[in-house]
Amino acid sequence: MKLLLIWVLNALALLAVAYLVPGIHVAGFTAALVAALVMGLVNMLIKPILVLLTLPITVLTLGLFILVINGLLFYAVGSWLEGFKVETFLAGMIGALLYSLFTWVLSALLIDNK
Repeated sequence: MKLLLIWVLNALALLAVAYLVPGIHVAGFTAALVAALVMGLVNMLIKPILVLLTLPITVLTLGLFILVINGLLFYAVGSWLEGFKVETFLAGMIGALLYSLFTWVLSALLIDNK
């Protein structure tokens, strides 16, 4: 039940990001659910490999390169999926930052972590 709630909250956060950032478009709630699922899988499977491969540059930039990785993955998911579109890499970076912020706030407010 908790996993389904997190999935729906992530989809709502994605809809909010699409509303706020001009270069991001989501066709509807179903597309947002699919995009949230794919982004969760990408963040679970691909992101750790990218972080490990780019560890030297991440250390040199004091961790700021992880923002680039998040933006790149957000942009990549937007180019892979039908109904979820990210037009530019800058929109992907801003969208990834806002998406992380919104999901963190919604999870902190609505999910009991006991």
